[in-house]
Amino acid sequence: MEKESCTFSYCEKPQIVEVDTDILIVGGGMSACGAAFEAVRWAQAAEKAGKGKIKITLVDKAAMDRSGAVAMGLSAINTYMGENDPADYVRYVRDDLMGIIREDLVYDLGRHVDDSVHNFEDWGLPIWKKAEDGHTMDGAQEAPKLREGGKPVRSGKWQIMINGESYKVIVAEAAKNALGMDNIYERVFIVKLLLDEKEPNRIAAAVGFSVRENKVYIFRTNAMLLGSGGAVNVFRPRSVAEGQGRAWYPVWNSGSGYALGIQVGAELTMMENRFVPARFKDGYGPVGAWFLFFKAKATNAMGEDYCVGANLEETKKLYSPYAEKMGTAIRNHMMMMDMKAGKGPIYMQTAEAMAVLGKTMDAKQLKHLEAEAWEDFLDMCIGQASVWAGNNIEPDKTPSEIMPTEPYLLGSHAGCAGFWCSGPDDLGAPAEWHWGYNRMSTVKGLFMMGDICGASGHKFSSGSHAEGRIAAKSGVAFVLDNKDFKPTVTKSADELAGEIYLPYEVYEKHKTYSTAPEVNPNYIKPRMVQARLQKIADEYFGGVSTWYMTSKTMLEKGLELLTMLKEDAAKTGAKDLHELMRAWENYHRIWSIEAHARHILFREESRYPGYYYRGDFLAIDDKNWKCFVNSKYDPATGDWKCFKRDYVQLIPD
Repeated sequence: MEKESCTFSYCEKPQIVEVDTDILIVGGGMSACGAAFEAVRWAQAAEKAGKGKIKITLVDKAAMDRSGAVAMGLSAINTYMGENDPADYVRYVRDDLMGIIREDLVYDLGRHVDDSVHNFEDWGLPIWKKAEDGHTMDGAQEAPKLREGGKPVRSGKWQIMINGESYKVIVAEAAKNALGMDNIYERVFIVKLLLDEKEPNRIAAAVGFSVRENKVYIFRTNAMLLGSGGAVNVFRPRSVAEGQGRAWYPVWNSGSGYALGIQVGAELTMMENRFVPARFKDGYGPVGAWFLFFKAKATNAMGEDYCVGANLEETKKLYSPYAEKMGTAIRNHMMMMDMKAGKGPIYMQTAEAMAVLGKTMDAKQLKHLEAEAWEDFLDMCIGQASVWAGNNIEPDKTPSEIMPTEPYLLGSHAGCAGFWCSGPDDLGAPAEWHWGYNRMSTVKGLFMMGDICGASGHKFSSGSHAEGRIAAKSGVAFVLDNKDFKPTVTKSADELAGEIYLPYEVYEKHKTYSTAPEVNPNYIKPRMVQARLQKIADEYFGGVSTWYMTSKTMLEKGLELLTMLKEDAAKTGAKDLHELMRAWENYHRIWSIEAHARHILFREESRYPGYYYRGDFLAIDDKNWKCFVNSKYDPATGDWKCFKRDYVQLIPD
């Protein structure tokens, strides 16, 4: 896409900043914060043991305090073991993801995640507790910490309630204190990774630019911990216009985590998977607390449960034995069955739930409960409260519509798209699942964490933080084992700067050709690239306009159109640093959606009904497809290859 380069004949040449480090953390979300905290611990221990000093650097497109998927806050931590067994956690994740996960990675996370949650509380996060008499203490009252035997308030088997408006700020503060601000580069967008010139398949550097200043950065590194997130706005949003900024997953997650790894040849897994959450319609407000904590029920417009009766029996015919598990995708599927049958809208019966709870509460307790219901949105989706107010909806009196959203590509929520990573060596997994360092990709020295570590969903925020810590511990070990490595890159700093600033130069060169700079035959603006991308994905790769339906012929046509879009995107024009950022975000989205489409095309079944359907292979086919679908892009030739890897069950049913 970006093979041309600029000569800075029309735009100002940026200052080039070159940084040498031992470990580079890319991203500022929960996994990156966990990686920063843990890497410093192990690096300090190594230094005390006389093994030398390890330099750790973090670079983030945004600012760590409000970066990543937890930026706005949360009302619950969705992964906390507590009294639960990590083996049961594996069963839960496996059931929800239609039977195919890397059970070694999931179990490994389950046995480590609680320590991160305990740290959150130590750092100041208020966690709700159960009092001795059974009533709820919502974080404001004195209570024993989880480490001390405090009992959390569960909103489900794995979830615990928190006062989480400042969740990310608290976690980021610990990471910043560990690293020191001199080792953190904020507002710097990493857009390319570079392989080493001398050692094949070895990570060497990351290149990016400041989104606030006229600077290009080159970070040379021994090991890299990549946690730059999944992809939103690759599909056309269900909520149009202003809904572009009201997606469920954060709009700044542009698929960079996928694109950066793909471009250097890291092996992908399960990229056919996507997440389609059911959310409050138009506002994208979360439904989990209403389902789990307030015990609300979702029904069709007739007040019927759409997950029983004829819908369930029909679903079993195509998707048994997974239909009986009632996972997230299956519930979506049966919701849409009623919608297509004209039984919509689908409602969350908030008023009924409040009325039932009110029977066991006095007026003061009920008022407190209502405040908690609103706080659920103020913690993490303020826009939903605005939608309710704008539509005269009082949740204690009126039900609210829910609807599946547009698809998102991610691997830490109820999705598992990502990279094929080495796992732990002590869980009896196949030897080919472990090649030396936990969470390292198939590119030497490149570690994956959070949304982009594949086949291991349901990490959520706490699990992403814990996975960052796992990757960081491995990264420090890798550096200690490869002390003498000196990264070498093939391109000069000027060449790299030219590639990054090409959209800027294209715009400056041609902007006076037309009287309206937004309409020009010599370039395409980032907004229109994104509009075309979303239209292709929505109409051909199974978006909301086709009820998530696609097929071989549709996918092939979409990939043909995507090829033309890539050609045009190479002529993107950016008028300023903001549009330059948007241009590179679009490039990353295009890489992500191409991998997604190629995987769906290769897997000839509908493994995730409710998330996507292959109309030409509508059923699940365990005989031929209970396996991992993996792929690899060859950076030397530009060719893609998709192939199967065996699924192995480690934890019995």
